[in-house]
Amino acid sequence: MSTHLPIGTAAPDAADAGASHRWYPKGTHITIRGLTKRFQDATIYDNFDLDIPKGKIVSVFGPNGCGKSTLINMIAGILPCDSGQILFEGKEARETRIGYVFQNYREAVFPWLRAIDNIRYPLQYLNLSKAEQQSRMDRLMESFDVKLDLQRYPYQMSGGQQQLVSIMRALVVDPEVLFLDEPFSALDYEMVMFLRERLQKVLVERRTTTLLVSHDLDEAVLLADEVLLLTKRPTRVAENLPFDVARPRTADTTITPAFIATKTRALDVFQREVRKP
Repeated sequence: MSTHLPIGTAAPDAADAGASHRWYPKGTHITIRGLTKRFQDATIYDNFDLDIPKGKIVSVFGPNGCGKSTLINMIAGILPCDSGQILFEGKEARETRIGYVFQNYREAVFPWLRAIDNIRYPLQYLNLSKAEQQSRMDRLMESFDVKLDLQRYPYQMSGGQQQLVSIMRALVVDPEVLFLDEPFSALDYEMVMFLRERLQKVLVERRTTTLLVSHDLDEAVLLADEVLLLTKRPTRVAENLPFDVARPRTADTTITPAFIATKTRALDVFQREVRKP
């Protein structure tokens, strides 16, 4: 389900940040400093720093148990950190409109609401007129070129259709930041290709800052402007790989020299980290 909080005033330029906003590097949307998180005796993050650029799609990839989902959950405000600071253009998470798409779509959609009402649900928390709400819904439907019957209940829809509803619900609030936690891992390949294509289109058009957790390296490279490669715990950034290839990206992109080179480098870094004691 998407988190939809009232947006604050526009963040000032990094050099002009006043008392109501903290300083952040120019061009950066999410600034993380000194992040620490422990579970019982295990240290997941220890004094972790990271900058996420504004308007880019960043995929997060790393060894099992390194804390990929933990990281985006802390950034999104779902999971508290033990210490450290996370800012969105100098603002707190509560001042930022956030969308979140979970892996488990069956638990994310409301079974008692029709698909159209699931998608519309977050709009009731925004200060919008009925006309403005309908305008947002219409634009979203057009962007995704929706063909399915939105009067159906979730139990009448396939898993891919339910996840499409979940994605659209997260986007209907026009989030400043979108979090995707393995959104395609439980779907068939045909639906995955469709959702990848549509989601790319919408995110690029809106320039939505996006963090995507994926266990599929092809997907992590294909969808991202930057691939954030993490180490084993305590987690650090192993490498940040840019992937500046024209969109839309399709299955054909995966056989291009640029894709193969980026994936090969990512795999080398991943294997190096996995082999560390």
